[in-house]
Amino acid sequence: MNKIDHQINISLQIIPKGKEDTRYALVDQAISVIRASGLRYLVTPMETVIEGPYDTVMEVVKAAQEACLASGAEEVLTIVKLHIRNGKDVTFEEKTEKYT
Repeated sequence: MNKIDHQINISLQIIPKGKEDTRYALVDQAISVIRASGLRYLVTPMETVIEGPYDTVMEVVKAAQEACLASGAEEVLTIVKLHIRNGKDVTFEEKTEKYT
């Protein structure tokens, strides 16, 4: 079995359930965890895309969810999409450079 130790892309959407007026603040907590990770990321209106090694990215996903819960979320709905290649990196540029 191949080990996934190269760069992957992950699309992460965390939807916290909390008081109506705190939802964006809870999402901000998740984004703070992503920012502090040192991984490449891009925040978009619907989700955040992260690039990095599989295990590191998955640790960040877990920590982002925990940050929402620790900040008062009653629960979180997390949607994750992964783009992984067999033995090769996946990068932001290959998908977007023609648009910049």
